[in-house]
Amino acid sequence: MSSASPAVSIGIDFGTSNTVVAIAADDRRVEAIRFDHGGQRHSVYVSALCFWEDRPGAGAQAEGGPWAIETFLEGRHVYRFLQSFKTFAASSSFNTTQVFRQRFKFEDILAAFLRTLARHGGEKFGFETSNITVGRPVRFAGGNPDEALAMQRYRAAFERLGAGHARYVYEPVGAAFSFARRLERDATVLVADFGGGTSDFSVMRFSRVGGALRAEPLGHAGIGIAGDTFDYRIVDHVVSPRLGKGSSFRSFDKVLPVPTGHYTNLARWHQLAMMKSNGDLRELRELARSALKPKLLEDFITIVDLDLGFSLYRAVSDAKVALSARDEVDFRFKGGGVDIGATITRKNFESWIADDIARLAATVDKVLSEAGITAREVEKVFLTGGTSFVPAVRKLFADRFGNERLMSGDQFESIAYGLALIGHSPDPDRWTASGGITPKAGA
Repeated sequence: MSSASPAVSIGIDFGTSNTVVAIAADDRRVEAIRFDHGGQRHSVYVSALCFWEDRPGAGAQAEGGPWAIETFLEGRHVYRFLQSFKTFAASSSFNTTQVFRQRFKFEDILAAFLRTLARHGGEKFGFETSNITVGRPVRFAGGNPDEALAMQRYRAAFERLGAGHARYVYEPVGAAFSFARRLERDATVLVADFGGGTSDFSVMRFSRVGGALRAEPLGHAGIGIAGDTFDYRIVDHVVSPRLGKGSSFRSFDKVLPVPTGHYTNLARWHQLAMMKSNGDLRELRELARSALKPKLLEDFITIVDLDLGFSLYRAVSDAKVALSARDEVDFRFKGGGVDIGATITRKNFESWIADDIARLAATVDKVLSEAGITAREVEKVFLTGGTSFVPAVRKLFADRFGNERLMSGDQFESIAYGLALIGHSPDPDRWTASGGITPKAGA
């Protein structure tokens, strides 16, 4: 990896599901780093890590991105697979996780992931570059996120790779800078960034003075509802009942409901692998022996035993995406003798996510209130992220602002592009999350 030019600005959008790196030259030309895998070039790097040992005691090796998933699916090694680990960044209850004989803190995991990113990023990308801007959520995922803890962990991880000088900017501010290149006149813009774990909103005022773009941040708000939440609604209503949720088991002379706690593991597919070591799988086997419908629990056990969670969630995600274009889809998952099928209508799906949509709407109200403006004063609405294509989400913004004001960008690259451009702005440090304005408590 060669040292990048000082004129280069790097933007890193570390996401719950995917990570994107963009590089901007001093003439404002910007491009995403491409990763060659499986005969294709990808601009997104899956936010995943796979640790493995070739033989017990040989020492752990690590791979990231699509290579991590490839290693995991090959199943040729004893492995430990981690994905969506960004959701633990602000969790004070998450201290360490065991990887073979070593305990990893969050910053250890993130640093290991970033090293794989640098290894596959090519000569253009290096953490030694003096101008690095990293995205961060307005509100981190979790029920009671500790923002200070999350940022301490971020900084520790990047510092290990020689990027202790990196600045941290709200992700929707990055998306706003990407969008602002299209503006032909002054405008007040609401940016809605829908990620995997969080949805973040920013209101920005853009103007041009002497040909130079100027921006003023007016308000920020965020919430821990996003694409993964919508996936889980499908899992909870379609998959979990087929795996025994809501069924019963016999205990002596009583018939009791199967504990629902086991089904919270289905919130994230990689959590299923943890059931093998935390005692949950053993409990499921015991429940299956006394279940009134043992086949349901046996199928759940099979999915965990054979590590079918990735394939299951890929089928769930495909169904969600298809519902953005069709009124109904036939969901189907087959593997290891397990066969789950159901017809899902868009009406069903929208009823399952109705409370989530209401909470997203309330967060939009918060950001407008913080900015001190009404919906009528927003001239453009920029939607980014895959969840922005969900019809119920789009309707929320169309009803509030009108279709004519809605605009979309690249669902993956917009934030990283904007973060890289911020590095070349007249006062890039102004846009750090510690500068400008900060979200109100509870936002």
